[in-house]
Amino acid sequence: MTPPPPRATRTDAVTNRARILAAAGEALATSSGASMTSIAKQAGVGVGTLYRHFPTREALIIELYHQEIQKVIDLAHTLAAEQPPLTALRRWFEEVARYGKLKYGVSEVIHAATNGGLDDKNYEPFLNAIAVLLDAGATSGDLKPGVDPQDVLLQLSVLWRIPPGEGSEARATRILDLVLDGLRTRPTVP
Repeated sequence: MTPPPPRATRTDAVTNRARILAAAGEALATSSGASMTSIAKQAGVGVGTLYRHFPTREALIIELYHQEIQKVIDLAHTLAAEQPPLTALRRWFEEVARYGKLKYGVSEVIHAATNGGLDDKNYEPFLNAIAVLLDAGATSGDLKPGVDPQDVLLQLSVLWRIPPGEGSEARATRILDLVLDGLRTRPTVP
């Protein structure tokens, strides 16, 4: 006897899941202490619906992390194809900074769930996204050749240590300026 085919996910369940993830992204970017109840309320769903999709706070954070990081990874390829190298890198760094707001305060959960990053399925694709942008800049002569994407990732990791609130965006901009300045090629001074 063959098992019955899996049931298709109902449209309202798909919609509710998307609303929960969107609300969680907004709530956690504002406060790492956002409760599951407040996220459910913001998403316009009941707490039971939230828990059917995400049985724990950690499960919600990890799914949100995977969704958001994939958007950032995909954007690198799009920007590299459509923008001049320095513009592409700057715009991508700005998106990484936006993502850093989400990660602030929940990084411990992500770190624990991915075994300190060792089990993170997004690690290599994220490094590859950095490499695509660095290679485009090195090819154009705008960026130093041979920069290790892991070194750039380490520099960018400071972004998810910036506490949200007044001055956080200005601080992220200053840090990105420093990182970009360090990556640019310089004319040789005689």
